Amino acid sequence: MDAIDESIVRCVLRNARSTYAEIGEAAGLSAPAAKRRLDRLVADGTVRGFTALVDTQALGWRTEAFVEVYCKGNPTPSELQRDLETVPEVVEAYTVSGAADAMVHMMALDIPHLERAVQRVRAARVIERTESVIVLSRLINRPRV
Repeated sequence: MDAIDESIVRCVLRNARSTYAEIGEAAGLSAPAAKRRLDRLVADGTVRGFTALVDTQALGWRTEAFVEVYCKGNPTPSELQRDLETVPEVVEAYTVSGAADAMVHMMALDIPHLERAVQRVRAARVIERTESVIVLSRLINRPRV
């Protein structure tokens, strides 16, 4: 995956319904060239669907963590979602029962990248603190139905 592919992926992540012209403009390509590159990304599994599901392993993001989020006050789920959506390394987020207010699944290139991303999560106005655990290995990874 090169810088052009990364530009294409970023474009479809922002808007999975981008036109080939818009994708090409973002990547510095013509619309037909953007279509060919996007088709290749689909064929090789990097873009897994047009809900813009991207295989983070193909991006080199192999560091994975689960982060418990503890909030200030009592923010609504939509307030928390709004703050977490600004961090691209957050691949899933859930409100949960128990001591934590939310559980966040994060992916990053490496530990320094993960640390910067966790710092951005901590900087969100509704978040008081976090507790993280880093994934050492995946034991089961079933597709969702």
